[in-house]
Amino acid sequence: MKTIARALASSLLALAVGVLLMTDVHAAELRALAGGSTTGWLNELARRFEQDTGHKLLIQFDSTPNLIKAAASGAPIDLAVAPVDLFKDTAARARFLAGPTVDIARVGYGIIVRQGAAKPDISTADALKRALLEAESIAFLPESAAGAYVLKVFERLGVAEVMKARTKPQTATGQIAQAVAGGDAELGIFLTNVLIAPGVELAGPLPAPLQQELVFTAAVVSGSSEADAARAFINFLTSPAAAVVIQAKGMTPG
Repeated sequence: MKTIARALASSLLALAVGVLLMTDVHAAELRALAGGSTTGWLNELARRFEQDTGHKLLIQFDSTPNLIKAAASGAPIDLAVAPVDLFKDTAARARFLAGPTVDIARVGYGIIVRQGAAKPDISTADALKRALLEAESIAFLPESAAGAYVLKVFERLGVAEVMKARTKPQTATGQIAQAVAGGDAELGIFLTNVLIAPGVELAGPLPAPLQQELVFTAAVVSGSSEADAARAFINFLTSPAAAVVIQAKGMTPG
């Protein structure tokens, strides 16, 4: 009986070791490009994916212009979860598999004020124009897909020239709310999910005629040696569990 037990234990140990070795063989290191506005929820979901699969994610979060440069340069990557603008660039799009991309999340634009400060009326285009002209300073991130849209809003309202002297460009999404909370800027305008922060309050979304959602979409790099793992991660980002996290971070899944 002891002999049989020892043999069984030995077999189980061998099986366990074999399973571990198989896990090591199939574990992938995925290199991804991602929009800076996705940092909070994408890092959280990446950790969950790593725990569930054994894969490892190395994510470069950056502004859209820099993501385009990275993709077009031929930098080693396996996938991207980025603003649609990345895939509108011919050189960058050529890096990815042909066919439609997979939409992961979307979010609109809004304006914040310092916590406790009076909130301007931005319910209509005219009201927003007045609020911008009355503000002494406005923080946003111009070097990004979202920043490019904010500049278009200024143009549509006919205040682009005036805003040049009043805007306070930031270099990272998190700095927008920090500038407003610290009193360095009276208003902050950007994607609403990155405007949710301590020390500030949302004055409201941009009025309907000027509102637009920025879509973050995903695709696998053509020729990636880890294409299956990359697809698995993208599929995970479209799961109900991921949708809960995305929504909790102020964005709309899909």
